[in-house]
Amino acid sequence: MASNPQSRQRVRKMAKRKTFDDSADEDTDKEFSLEESPSGDEADQDDEDEYNEVRQEFEFFDPQPAMDREGIARLLRQLFDSDASSFHLGAIADLILSQPTLGSTIKTDGHQSDPHAFLTVLNLKEHKDLPVIKQLIEYIGAQAATTPNLLPLNHVLDPSSGSEVGLILTERLINIATELVPPMYDMLLEEVSWAIDDKEPYTFTHYLIMSRTYLAVPSTFNERTNRPNKKSKPNAKEGIEEGHSMYYFHPEDEVLQRHATLHGSFEHVKQPSEGASDAKSTFHDFGIKTRGHLILIEAARFEAAVKDLQSEFQDNSTTVDATVGQT
Repeated sequence: MASNPQSRQRVRKMAKRKTFDDSADEDTDKEFSLEESPSGDEADQDDEDEYNEVRQEFEFFDPQPAMDREGIARLLRQLFDSDASSFHLGAIADLILSQPTLGSTIKTDGHQSDPHAFLTVLNLKEHKDLPVIKQLIEYIGAQAATTPNLLPLNHVLDPSSGSEVGLILTERLINIATELVPPMYDMLLEEVSWAIDDKEPYTFTHYLIMSRTYLAVPSTFNERTNRPNKKSKPNAKEGIEEGHSMYYFHPEDEVLQRHATLHGSFEHVKQPSEGASDAKSTFHDFGIKTRGHLILIEAARFEAAVKDLQSEFQDNSTTVDATVGQT
């Protein structure tokens, strides 16, 4: 359905620059500040050593069709992990970029730089005839069918159910702090509201979030290298002994799940080769086995879930200032 350009122009511009600020001081630059404390040895050596402060400015932008395709495709490859080769990631990126007034990217060097994170929503019903969306729906349905916690999801995805599902795709580089996530979800809520006002097809009954988790699994490194086992770190060994504890790549998922109708992790269709889990581990005593993860939230509960994110990850000194940037 066509949007009303004049109506949308009043509320946002594609070149909008959204800047994250973690400081309560209004006179400071809009920057996200990370501080590194000295190590124990350094602190013992001189208690008066100053903290090393690393300041990095993160900017929020609308998706930029002319320059974000490769960056978003790379992040999608990370999101889908070993199953990424099953999808035409460029086609998914193109679909994301075809709706540039919806969703956000995070960059560190202006709008022409590569995105370090993105978040958007795709209407599965509206785009159901696109080959890449058909493939995504089939993929999600197949994983749900083999995962008890996710089994009811197939009913929601069935066209006869009358559900309108918005698929939220989001991924980021490891250096992007979780505190930057709530503003992206908050802006998405606002943008969806504006789109609905413009009679665009974003009146959802459910939001389905695609994410990732991982298991700490026994490492085969020492067996393959004939090295003696080292003493495991307590939390890692506990995870192995208790049956492969699950961990989240995206800490916000634990908060979103409080509001979910269902959620669960699933095995990737394409299993990595032997030793691949060790390649993703920092320690030799355990490896990392990645899995896909899905969270289904009813639209009526989604705003509360976003507010919960803000309460969990943003204190009173954290603000987001939205301004119009010049390109």
